[in-house]
Amino acid sequence: MSTFFIAGTDTGVGKTHATCALLHALRATGRSACGMKPVASGCTQTAEGLRNDDALALQAASSALMPYEWINPIALREPLSPHLAAAHDGVEIGLAPLHEAFLRLRDMHDAVLVEGVGGWLVPLSRGLLASDIARQWQLPVVLVVGMRLGCLNHALLSARAIATDGCRLVGWIGNLIDPDMAAVEENLTTLRRMLPAPCLGVLPHGAPPHEAASRLDLDAILE
Repeated sequence: MSTFFIAGTDTGVGKTHATCALLHALRATGRSACGMKPVASGCTQTAEGLRNDDALALQAASSALMPYEWINPIALREPLSPHLAAAHDGVEIGLAPLHEAFLRLRDMHDAVLVEGVGGWLVPLSRGLLASDIARQWQLPVVLVVGMRLGCLNHALLSARAIATDGCRLVGWIGNLIDPDMAAVEENLTTLRRMLPAPCLGVLPHGAPPHEAASRLDLDAILE
């Protein structure tokens, strides 16, 4: 069983893109793999209910079509911090129903990738943070670093917070979200030197997840 929490250095750094690429890479090894987005804000009302584009992408990249409600148990309407979006929807976010859905997916797959929301310390409710999912479920963490100005500080702060919370950072992925970023290779070299975990790969700008998967080396995180 391979279960990981996919964290991001910030909102908009490509966690879903990286998670989908990881799912394709895992499936290429012969493993059944599924993505999960426990909490998603910014959902659209459809005939089937509230749907989130990121959660739908994870559902599509998984080995088999799982019920949407298992992939994304908490779907919130407004594109806000989850604790605010939940308050506006009259929803109280708790870990128990999220964990129940996670266990269903885990029992049916060789690998489950749990994508966080926003950065490491995004609040889900009073006294509950996104990081509590990884901490309480004891999930090793893969950090997605959005390669743009400021990424060094964001990545190092995130790695420090992950360690402070007692979680294990097992690898990181560089995602080239800014095609005009200066000194990309120098920044990547700095991250490789300073982050306390191996680089699993660097995802090129504009490549779809199934193509970006070939840039990932999973040896460091798979037994």
